[in-house]
Amino acid sequence: MKKIAVVVDTNSGITKEEAKKLGIYLVPMPFIIGDEVLYEGENLSQEDFYTLQKNDVKITTSQPNINDIVELWEELLKKYDQVLHIPMSSALSKSFETAENFSKNYPNKVFVIDNKRISITLKASVVDALKLIEKGYDGKEIKDYLEKDGLESSIYLMVDTLKYLKRGGRVTPAAAAIGTILNIKPILTIQGGKLDKFSKVTNLRSAKKKMIEAIRNDIETRFKKYVENGEFELAIAHTTNDENAEIFKQELLKEFPNIPFSYCDPLALSIATHTGPKVLAVGGYHIVK
Repeated sequence: MKKIAVVVDTNSGITKEEAKKLGIYLVPMPFIIGDEVLYEGENLSQEDFYTLQKNDVKITTSQPNINDIVELWEELLKKYDQVLHIPMSSALSKSFETAENFSKNYPNKVFVIDNKRISITLKASVVDALKLIEKGYDGKEIKDYLEKDGLESSIYLMVDTLKYLKRGGRVTPAAAAIGTILNIKPILTIQGGKLDKFSKVTNLRSAKKKMIEAIRNDIETRFKKYVENGEFELAIAHTTNDENAEIFKQELLKEFPNIPFSYCDPLALSIATHTGPKVLAVGGYHIVK
């Protein structure tokens, strides 16, 4: 059995403490704020991020420094036979493409995986990778599995304000103005890493109902075989919304009593840059048993 290291970025929602507990290696995502580059979980906390965002400080995302990543790979290869590097979805960043190009210098040693996920679903992929390592899979086999399985997941999220979607160019200023007047709260979906429109509502209660309906439809159709085999989980992601997230969790447990519930985590800050605070999201995904 090969000794394999797992590397993931903070878009997984995995904290330094969780990474240490899991025995994996965490790459902090950089954010450009003013003239500074700050790193998630290092010198940029969730609290600091939302304070800056609330104060209308311009926040942009960036890729991790590839030299730092390569240096990490080389250090890990002194102790491990292979490295699995799982960045955020290629649909949202060029991190995968950059790392994949450099991994060619380490044939059969470094495997960069694009399994089209972010946040709670990416975190689940890390756990799956660890399970596959325990089962004796090598790096190439795990890469093939996770890339094939990546699209077997869904996230639905309610956005409380159109302000940040407008700022990122995802809605026009006119549509944002009308939406604000009508108190419209869009529901977005992440399928394959892309953040797309799904529906719109005018209050939290309607949003939760709509998201539950969407997950139920997924469970009864595209994910039915996984549910029947006990290979499906649910999770919640949110931004500055702990109380509502816990309430939503209890509602999901009541609606889907036979489906395991895994996480209730803060949403990845790369997504929160575009969605803002008070987001509430539910994700469902296939898991390795």
